[in-house]
Amino acid sequence: MKTSQPKSPNKNPPRSQRKVTKNSGKPKLWGGRFQGETDALVESFTASIGFDCRLYEYDIEGSVAHCKTLQQAKVLTAKESQTIIKGLHHIREDIQAGRHQWKIEDEDVHMSIERKLTQLIGPLGGKLHTGRSRNDQITLDLRLFLRDALQHLQQDLCRLQQSLVTLAERYKNVMMPGYTHLQRAQPVLFAHHALAYVEMVERDKGRLHDALVRINVMPLGSGALAGTNYPIDRHYTAALLKFPKITQNSLDAVSDRDYVIEVLSGSAILMMHLSRLSEELILWSSQEFQFIDLPDGFCTGSSMMPQKKNPDIPELIRGKTGRVYGHLFGLLTTVKGLPLSYNRDLQEDKEPLFDTIDTVTTSVKIYAELLAQLTVRPESMNKAVSEGFLLATELADYLVMRGVPFRESHHIVGKLVGECLAKGKDLLDLTQQDLFQASSSFDKKALNVLTPKAAINQKNVVGGTATTEVTGQIKAWKKKLGSQSKTLSKK
Repeated sequence: MKTSQPKSPNKNPPRSQRKVTKNSGKPKLWGGRFQGETDALVESFTASIGFDCRLYEYDIEGSVAHCKTLQQAKVLTAKESQTIIKGLHHIREDIQAGRHQWKIEDEDVHMSIERKLTQLIGPLGGKLHTGRSRNDQITLDLRLFLRDALQHLQQDLCRLQQSLVTLAERYKNVMMPGYTHLQRAQPVLFAHHALAYVEMVERDKGRLHDALVRINVMPLGSGALAGTNYPIDRHYTAALLKFPKITQNSLDAVSDRDYVIEVLSGSAILMMHLSRLSEELILWSSQEFQFIDLPDGFCTGSSMMPQKKNPDIPELIRGKTGRVYGHLFGLLTTVKGLPLSYNRDLQEDKEPLFDTIDTVTTSVKIYAELLAQLTVRPESMNKAVSEGFLLATELADYLVMRGVPFRESHHIVGKLVGECLAKGKDLLDLTQQDLFQASSSFDKKALNVLTPKAAINQKNVVGGTATTEVTGQIKAWKKKLGSQSKTLSKK
């Protein structure tokens, strides 16, 4: 992995950098075989420069490494290599300053940089492409881009988890109903509920970390599809670019987009988790629940109804989840019928990938901040815990502990619930006499289990909602995330 601070790949270049000018009628760099000019409509349709220009830093980074490799192989002299690298650095400065012109006739970021290099240093610029193709060049750029993008995303996910853990600790004594089928089921600590999302995000981080293993393989040197005739040392190139491994099959290397699909898949699962969280925040902030107050800065009002406070951010993130799903299925469909090796269809990988990275990164950043400002309403949650027969299972388990088979105890308590419903009562309203009439196995201590706090603290098993367990989980997560945050910040 790279030890230097990764670049920030999750932002599009400034508009001045992305402006694409129209065809100037100049010959293509690949145009020797052709006699006629490219049709203007075709040129516009096939050009990717409008979106792959955001890869310019990685394209230049890869070109510098390739130039040094050509020098090592004695294809370039030391002086030629120095002149080319100096020219590449100059182009990077121009792009960053907004002085570089992205021209549609250049088709893509690679040709744009190569044309500018030739303008700067003359015919020597044409030597840079020796021994490589745009086919292995683009997959190198994408791998470099994703390596940085996922490192940044891992840091953002760590901050999201820290917000969730802080929220759990702030309200660690608040009780709420746990739900199944969106029906009140058993009492749990709100902190336990918040930590469930910490677990989900940890799995998301694990998937992205696993994807990095397969991303971090160096494809340059595969050429167009068959390798290269020049005596280049691919391991040397890999070392320059901080890749621990190189690809082993040139046909696969130039046509492989598994790593992109894997990132899209992991991103889709991550967005699914954020969408589930969104759904709960939307419900909990409604008048029907009143469990939470969303921070004003993350909501909007109605253009017609003055009283409204709409949960727009959770709704948009829930909606954007479908967008990310679409990118995954779109690229799977694109790749499914492609024969080896490279096909122009693969140009369709970048826009969905870039949009997915941008969407996921922004969603994670927003939720990390929103949750840090979220207000929980304990009175509403505690009221909900005290209603709806959430302690029925406690009574059934109490009978089981006194030797009653579970199915029989389930029936006894179910009948008690039915009687309470008929009389407009709750289990908390039951007396000792009511319990004795339901079953002789109840004793005087049975009423002690009929409190939400007692029910919660009975779940004193690893992963349970008991106060001691949740407190321990909060402490463990704070330590783990603190360590992870330090490690990620050093990469």
